[in-house]
Amino acid sequence: MARQEDKRARGAMKTKASSGVRYRCASGSEGEFQPGSHGRVLRNLANLTRKRDMDLAEFEALVTAQAAYLKRIGPDTRFTAELICRMHRDWLGRLYAWAGRYRTVELAKGGFSWPPAYLVEKNMQTFERETLARLTPCRLGDEQEIVHALAVVHAELLLIHPFREGNGRLARWLADLMATQAGQPLPQYHFIGRGGQAEREQYLSAVRRSYAGDYRLLEDFFARALGRARSACAETRTPSKKDDCRAL
Repeated sequence: MARQEDKRARGAMKTKASSGVRYRCASGSEGEFQPGSHGRVLRNLANLTRKRDMDLAEFEALVTAQAAYLKRIGPDTRFTAELICRMHRDWLGRLYAWAGRYRTVELAKGGFSWPPAYLVEKNMQTFERETLARLTPCRLGDEQEIVHALAVVHAELLLIHPFREGNGRLARWLADLMATQAGQPLPQYHFIGRGGQAEREQYLSAVRRSYAGDYRLLEDFFARALGRARSACAETRTPSKKDDCRAL
């Protein structure tokens, strides 16, 4: 596969680390906040103004969409840019008018700018042709091959950052579905509870490293997530339900 350095060069750049701005040059509803939210909640169809209410609404919508797609995605499903847009729309479509559509806003955080919005569609086409077509359906048998596929797809999708909001959660959701295609249990990311903050920091560090084409830390992250899932499966399943670990 052609390395993604060319895609990284298509607008991804360092910005001044002192800049805390994440969203810049927004247009349309993507660039607006909900009136009464004091700039903490994006303009939304549910008219929510409190961040904790929006966080809960997004979480509940994600759980519902994830359950539906576990039934919808089969071992032979090939993921495409169109399907990823549909997943995003099915998740957030009741909350945001722009759900399922590529962003028109420029994104920057922590001294890093993602590729500009006008390149997103082209980058997603390349991602589909060079990455998704090669690594999905994810029917690999060797664990190292599986975690490598998860890491590459995850990294390259996050590098593009195709949507206004929800890119990280969508990318992990996609990894979940790929794992089930490979006959693995749903990864347990361990972002909550004891050690959760440290695991999240390791994950973010791995993602940043992957932007330079080094997937090793991200492979380790997915290997840990799958290992936790298999351990949980071994502790809970019974002889009559030995396949239930796929639905953890």
